[in-house]
Amino acid sequence: MKQYILALDQGTTSSRAVLFDHSQRLVALAQQEFPQHFPKAGWVEHDPMDILRSQQAVMEQVLQESGVTPQELAAIGITNQRETAVIWEKDTGKPIYNAIVWQCRRTSGICDRLREQGHAPYIQQKTGLVIDAYFSGTKFQWILDQVEGARERAEKGELLAGTVDSWLTWNLTGGQTHVTDYTNASRTMLFDIERLCWDGKLLELMNIPEVMLPRVQQSSSLFGYARLDGASVPITGIAGDQQAALFGQVCFEKGEAKNTYGTGCFLLMNTGEKLVQSGSGLISTIACGLNGRVTYALEGSVFVGGAVVQWLRDELRMIEDPSQMEGICSGLSDNGGVYVVPAFTGLGAPYWDMYARGTIVGLTRGSTREHIIRAAEESIAYQVADVVRVMEQDSGTSLSHLKVDGGASRDGFLLQFQSDILGTTIRRGKQLESTAMGAAFLAGLEVGFWQDIAEIGAGWQPDVEFSPSISPSERQALCRGWSRAVEKSRRWAAEE
Repeated sequence: MKQYILALDQGTTSSRAVLFDHSQRLVALAQQEFPQHFPKAGWVEHDPMDILRSQQAVMEQVLQESGVTPQELAAIGITNQRETAVIWEKDTGKPIYNAIVWQCRRTSGICDRLREQGHAPYIQQKTGLVIDAYFSGTKFQWILDQVEGARERAEKGELLAGTVDSWLTWNLTGGQTHVTDYTNASRTMLFDIERLCWDGKLLELMNIPEVMLPRVQQSSSLFGYARLDGASVPITGIAGDQQAALFGQVCFEKGEAKNTYGTGCFLLMNTGEKLVQSGSGLISTIACGLNGRVTYALEGSVFVGGAVVQWLRDELRMIEDPSQMEGICSGLSDNGGVYVVPAFTGLGAPYWDMYARGTIVGLTRGSTREHIIRAAEESIAYQVADVVRVMEQDSGTSLSHLKVDGGASRDGFLLQFQSDILGTTIRRGKQLESTAMGAAFLAGLEVGFWQDIAEIGAGWQPDVEFSPSISPSERQALCRGWSRAVEKSRRWAAEE
């Protein structure tokens, strides 16, 4: 009877539900976008109830449209936008404030103070992270500081705090479990990734009561039971979206890497059971907790990847649909000297410039709409290349190939340009839903749906490869132009 795994993939702009069978075949998928809120410049919020409603809706939709009953589900896996922070009332389940999204820069000042007070070395040593508004800890602090009475209520145990996986699990289990996994905890800037516990000094620095935080477990373990139409379905896999994608791309061996082209771009390299600290602005993070062992990864985060395409569509109205991008870009011989740096919410790795802002350079009287579109698309590949180069330095490993997934990986122009700029083979698997697949793998392993990672790895199949097609001198010239453009965007929003 237990023929399927249900993966819930809660992303930044939409919620998805995906059904997989034992052969790793995608049986059905449902997706629903939800509203984005931008109350001030650099601020990004979600209504947690929109997140929950959209996730519940697609979960019901995928079961209804596929004809699969809850009784046929072996388990549920959850993967989520990672650093987005939610605080809610324990008794009512009502959020006390909107979710502060990972892209939001409102806590930059708090981060500046932590850095000025000399806490950066301790934070990197314990959490593997750099101090940045990207991570959850300062978001929790901001909500507790700004919502009247929140801190007092938190200290009394009346409030719960968590990332989106915790919010969903708490609701799916009817408020029975307040949990998270190692990967999501490792993104809070509050979690000791070697001792695998909340760090008391960091909680004190950000004035966050530990009583409000979730219990932390292995990524593949029993988190609770979801109630679906009278059935009780175990939730046995949780991982942040990028770690889930690394697992879904079967990058199980040290040195294997993947890049996900989503709203942002996230490049992760498996570093094995050894924590590798970066000296180049990368993040050291937990890749997975499985079978009593923890695997680590180096990560580089690009804040604006596919979101630059949404910007072209929604704000500039230069395109009507992202599917137009490949044809427009392929129709030009080059970018006409135009570069777009989409630093709308600052720059991530390896720059970590909270004050960088979006820039278009190289415009001439002959520049066209198409040149700007192509430059925006190329910016995704350039940002990924910046991360790859420092990752290779820190790890001492040169990538023989890079596995890719995510919505924009369907774009052949982008992947060919990525291969050209990196000088490296790009491999796209047949299963593009790697994030959901990773959550399904983690859930399925815990309940014996799949026997082990060897069985899972044997099922991964390549779809297409892209190899470099330009000369090293062309590559160097293009990258020099990109570096000059990036410098123009740096610290634009810093106070004089």
